[in-house]
Amino acid sequence: MQTLDNISTPNPLPTLARRHFCVQLTALMLLAGKAISARALMPQTTGLGLSSLADRHSLSTSQAQAFRHWFQLIVKQQLNRGPTPRWEQRDCAGLVRFACAEALRTHDQPWRKANGFLGKKLPPELTLTPAQLATLRHAWLRADGSQGAYVSALELVQHNTHAVGKELAHAEVADVLLFDQGQAQHLMIWLGQYVAYHTGTVTPEDNGLRAYPLATLMAWDDTRWQPHADNPNFLGIFRLFFLRAS
Repeated sequence: MQTLDNISTPNPLPTLARRHFCVQLTALMLLAGKAISARALMPQTTGLGLSSLADRHSLSTSQAQAFRHWFQLIVKQQLNRGPTPRWEQRDCAGLVRFACAEALRTHDQPWRKANGFLGKKLPPELTLTPAQLATLRHAWLRADGSQGAYVSALELVQHNTHAVGKELAHAEVADVLLFDQGQAQHLMIWLGQYVAYHTGTVTPEDNGLRAYPLATLMAWDDTRWQPHADNPNFLGIFRLFFLRAS
């Protein structure tokens, strides 16, 4: 069994260098006829409007704190126990969507038992209002203005986050780190002193889940994956729209 403190990392550098993580730029690249610039990957306001959604349905300070605790526990549990069968779309954006949906739900006794949390000390419930629950869970804003349970990694960042910057000192638990490698983008989740992500590839021997301390990530020989301000492949830190952009 993998644990957060002892995660198997077979050939992490060549794996990261050659795999296409998660999202391939299709329609946008065909229209543009060239690689999308970093500016085009930044959060945008379209359709219902990110600002409008955030203003109406942002979590309170106590709700946000509870969300971050639940989000972290859920990601850690996937790392420790392996992916639950309920997590169907297993890639980098899928991990973010799954952890958000599970953190925003009611964690009743059947859920706690099914997820290995029964009898454990857990964070307080978020106690969402009906409007928050209807708007936040399984309601990602897409590029065409519609909302639903599925959103690509690129749409997740462009239409459902606030840009925080590139300095990790400003990152908070549940923020996402966006990397652009030309024809593919990849999300990593910031969980305090380490990052977690899914490679986008699953085999019988490898569930695709990874977690690394920040120091390990910063020391990788493949500098494209180092999350620091001077790395042009690192586009920055992004915060989910319902978490205040302070």
